[in-house]
Amino acid sequence: MNLLAQLLEEKNAHRKGGLYHQTQILFAYNSNRIEGSRLTHEQTRFIYETNTFLPDGDTPIRTDDVIETINHFQAFDYMLEVAGQPLSEAIVKELHRLLKRGTSDERDPRFRVGDYKALPNMIGETVYTAAPKEVSAQMQELLRAYQTKTSVKERDVIDFHYHFEKIHPFQDGNGRVGRLIMFKECLAHGLVPFVIDSDHKLFYYRGLREYPQEPGYLVDACLSAQDNYRQLIAYFQQPPLEP
Repeated sequence: MNLLAQLLEEKNAHRKGGLYHQTQILFAYNSNRIEGSRLTHEQTRFIYETNTFLPDGDTPIRTDDVIETINHFQAFDYMLEVAGQPLSEAIVKELHRLLKRGTSDERDPRFRVGDYKALPNMIGETVYTAAPKEVSAQMQELLRAYQTKTSVKERDVIDFHYHFEKIHPFQDGNGRVGRLIMFKECLAHGLVPFVIDSDHKLFYYRGLREYPQEPGYLVDACLSAQDNYRQLIAYFQQPPLEP
């Protein structure tokens, strides 16, 4: 079965326990965890399934972690709905708006939820990103070059991801938006998506850092994540038993 069609069918049918259900939890947990969320996998599952979460001992829970988890579920749904559309600035900005709305960042007018950054930022302590005044032009050029491809393969999606993260168009949330874009583009072009495991985030970060000189690290991180997700798909696409 076409993967996008399956995910949409399960979403619209509110099917519990299936591939869509498990992907929502797996993706939100890992992508938010990569960015520093303190929520556990089980807490993420409880939020998705019951709209509650279980405290984990005396570990403090940041309100933004909970809000951004719920927001990721909604951004994933939006991503599925527009997966078949050409990637555009409007889609990219809407993903950011959905991810960051209602967070403490939204109360800061300089943060610009759903729009490109107003203040310069860096990746870590050493990687400079596009200046705010350069972001719009660089994003338009990145999208234009990407949209001219007649056939999109895994390497094209990974290459786009690197250049998107290097621009770092938003004040925060760039990694999560970027990984949602990768998932969308894989679905759009009949590829098995990548769900980067938070346990391998250092390898993934190394891949982004060293990509121009040594692309193999980022490619391997994504293809390894693809293999893991392919196994999950295979489990849920087993033929049903005859009635």
